[in-house]
Amino acid sequence: MARLACYCRTPQECNGIVLTPLIGAVIADTLLCKQGASRDLSKIYGNVFTVHFGPRRAVVLAGYETIKDALSNHAEEFGERAEIPIFRKMTQGNGIAFSHGELWKTMRRFTLTTLRDFGMGRRTIEIRILEEVNSLIRYFESYHGKPFDTKMILNNAVSNVICSILFGERFEYDDPVFLTLLKLINENTKLLGSPMTFPAPQLYNFYPSLGFLSGASKTVLQNVSELNAFLQKLFQEHKEEFNENNLTGFVDAFLMKQQQSKKTHTMFNNGNLLFSTLDLFAAGTETTSTTVRWGLLLMMKYPEIQRKIQEEMNHVIEPGELPKLEDRKKMPYTDAVIHEIQRFANIVPMGVSRSTPTDVNFQGYVIPKGTEIIPLLTSALNDELHWKTPDQFNPSHFLDANGNFMRREAFIPFSIGRRACVGEGLARMELFLFFAGLLRKFVFQPPPGVDKSDLDLTADVGFTLNPMPHLVCAVPCE
Repeated sequence: MARLACYCRTPQECNGIVLTPLIGAVIADTLLCKQGASRDLSKIYGNVFTVHFGPRRAVVLAGYETIKDALSNHAEEFGERAEIPIFRKMTQGNGIAFSHGELWKTMRRFTLTTLRDFGMGRRTIEIRILEEVNSLIRYFESYHGKPFDTKMILNNAVSNVICSILFGERFEYDDPVFLTLLKLINENTKLLGSPMTFPAPQLYNFYPSLGFLSGASKTVLQNVSELNAFLQKLFQEHKEEFNENNLTGFVDAFLMKQQQSKKTHTMFNNGNLLFSTLDLFAAGTETTSTTVRWGLLLMMKYPEIQRKIQEEMNHVIEPGELPKLEDRKKMPYTDAVIHEIQRFANIVPMGVSRSTPTDVNFQGYVIPKGTEIIPLLTSALNDELHWKTPDQFNPSHFLDANGNFMRREAFIPFSIGRRACVGEGLARMELFLFFAGLLRKFVFQPPPGVDKSDLDLTADVGFTLNPMPHLVCAVPCE
């Protein structure tokens, strides 16, 4: 049995790629994320291969079958979160996304239960989302069809949904404190994944003992400090107004847990309150708003697809009404387009790294305990064995011969297994209601003088893949 995650330094000896730290960061953020690149690499090195980023090594899992085998069939063996130095520095092991062991199990279980208690997957949260869709529509209307940038306003609108679950309240779009909070999160999302800022956070991840805490890394930690200060003020307000008979959201539910166990050692401490809230706030804002932005850009690029969606809605939705979740089954083409946006946009191409808690025997290799595992989600979303035209935007990937919506097993943008996205249910609701609601009211066009062929679908690399900066014209439907 080959020992895959070895310490050698030639690809021929270890079935892997050897990279210097900075080149490694660029490879990770461009080659591994680029459509088709993962196929090319797996053809050379197989579906399980090692990448050496200087002193740091990681095992890459490529292709849907391989990822499913690891994360579903061997869930325990690949179930830990990788120890990533910059995130350890930020969170001190607290929260949901980057915690480990019993702490992670406790926080995830509490989070799932609490999100359901406060409406995730229920009619109550659908009403909140639709209220936000209406506010967003009014904002778009204020431009009267003139070009504008959708990035911040979509962040605001989507963020308000998770804010209503976390804090029991929403913020006005022009609230300066709220805008600052979103700016800090956006900046960290960009910096944490970008190899083009020096010294990049990746360099700290490669050599944490040398303390490369300047430049981008220092900015990331300063932003976390400011986010901490903002949230502490909100927590204090909730503590002062706390009423166990009238819990307003996740924060109040966490505070009640603290009160119930304050005489004993508990995981429900202030550190976990802060970073669990921050994990949900950041994840509940960035990924959904980015996907909607990709959707609007793709509708400008492919107006014939936009027209088919609007024709379908005209047959299903009453005049003057917005789409509701109950309409989704009657709108298979729209549903297919939304799924294809997620597949094509591929906004978290490398997933979030896992780790092996013990030595693992997997597909003929021995992977040592503590090895970082990169489940290359882009390789599943672009797997030639599962997608007819993996490099093209093609909604028919999710339609059968009769035009009915068809689920695809290789569609795993939220990952799979124990560490799959905790907010998947909420994100799916939001994507349908925001995207379909906006297309119900507007036709999206490029700015005057910009041809659809000129629209750039190249991704702006960060922790997530964003569209390049662009302007949108939202022309009211007749």
